[in-house]
Amino acid sequence: MGPVILQGRVVTPGEAGGIALVSREPLSFWGGYDWQTGEIIDRRHDLSGTNARGKILAVPSTRGSSTTTAVLLEAIRAGTAPAAIITTDTDFFFALASVVADELYKFSLPLVAL
Repeated sequence: MGPVILQGRVVTPGEAGGIALVSREPLSFWGGYDWQTGEIIDRRHDLSGTNARGKILAVPSTRGSSTTTAVLLEAIRAGTAPAAIITTDTDFFFALASVVADELYKFSLPLVAL
């Protein structure tokens, strides 16, 4: 299978490439993502046990707590965050983490809404 090209709306700019982890289920980073390793640890999620570090994470949105932003920021700081995130609509928790990471760490986390 060749490359798949999707068109979406850039929420936060940047460039990334990598293997895509795709789920139709929202993901909570609070208790669902191990910022120290990049592993998805929510045992009820279909991506449970996979590592998102350096991959393109495609989920419809976050689920639950606004602490998703804090957990994602810690993952960015630790170098265990996804390379980019694709969502179905603008997810403000992901967007806030991306904007703050750019400001604090000079790290661009591309975020695209399909």
